[in-house]
Amino acid sequence: MALVKALLSFVFFIGVLAVAAVVTGWFWFQNEIVKPGPLLADQTFIVSPGEGLGTIARNLETAGVITDARLLRLAFRADGDSASAKAGEYQIPVEASLSDVKALLVSGAAILHRITIPEGLTVAQIFRLIEADEILTGDLPGTEPPEGSMLPDTYLFGRGMTRSELVDVMSEAQTDLIAELWPGRQQDLPLSTPAEAIILASVVEKETGLPEERDQVAGVFVGRLKRGMRLQSDPTIIYGVSRGEPLYNKRGQRRTLYRSEIDRVTDWNTYQIDGLPKTPICNPGRDAIAAVLQPADTEYVFFVADGTGGHAFAKTVQEHNRNVAAYRRIERERIAAERAN
Repeated sequence: MALVKALLSFVFFIGVLAVAAVVTGWFWFQNEIVKPGPLLADQTFIVSPGEGLGTIARNLETAGVITDARLLRLAFRADGDSASAKAGEYQIPVEASLSDVKALLVSGAAILHRITIPEGLTVAQIFRLIEADEILTGDLPGTEPPEGSMLPDTYLFGRGMTRSELVDVMSEAQTDLIAELWPGRQQDLPLSTPAEAIILASVVEKETGLPEERDQVAGVFVGRLKRGMRLQSDPTIIYGVSRGEPLYNKRGQRRTLYRSEIDRVTDWNTYQIDGLPKTPICNPGRDAIAAVLQPADTEYVFFVADGTGGHAFAKTVQEHNRNVAAYRRIERERIAAERAN
């Protein structure tokens, strides 16, 4: 009997020691994962798609972000998060604790990069910007999307996004925007489909130097369509000649249109064809599309550049001719000044 009691006492003692060891270990572990880490300065760390927790932990230790990869794996498994580290590029702050690192990887709060696509570019020009971005990966789609189908904007993306994925995002954004704006359009517009609205918006985009003029320019073009007048937009001529690329003379200088180009019949030259061009001539932004769907109610029929970045609008041919003469005088003076310098 005494032997049994002694044995039970020994087992109880061992149990107490085991519990004490577990408790001590637990407190030690909790202290280890919250104490400041070894980083002396903020550091960028990349988790690639498909990387397992073991690889991530070893890479963090090698990079000097944490001191012990085993502790990070244990921290993930203790919380049941062993498969929840998300791919991305992370900014690890100075002295980040192991717990901080784990929380960051689980949150997926990766660094976001940005690319800005200006309004009024053609698809080919947008593709060149996307191709030149050093953060995006992969190739562009083998086939360009239709002209006018990509929404210019500033796009945020995480490291690892492909160029093809960004093209899809821009195309979806344009589809969503026209779906949002089309139902609220003015009901008497000479536009029967969203596709026609994008075409006219692309012309407005290329004609507008000042944002505040968009609805006025749109109002002039809408009025011309209602009257059965030709749009007579210079950018439509350029698109028919060079698909929207700038025109240069033999000396490599930017030039204006030749008379032969103005007289050339193309599917886009609105000096020579009635109605809208065959396709958009660029990718218009949100404001240009909105202006076409809600144009200014204006009596103006004509406009010409005023030499300051904006336009001079006119209701009659006589008034328009005076504005054209004034603009040509400004251009002659500018050219003379450039030659004098």
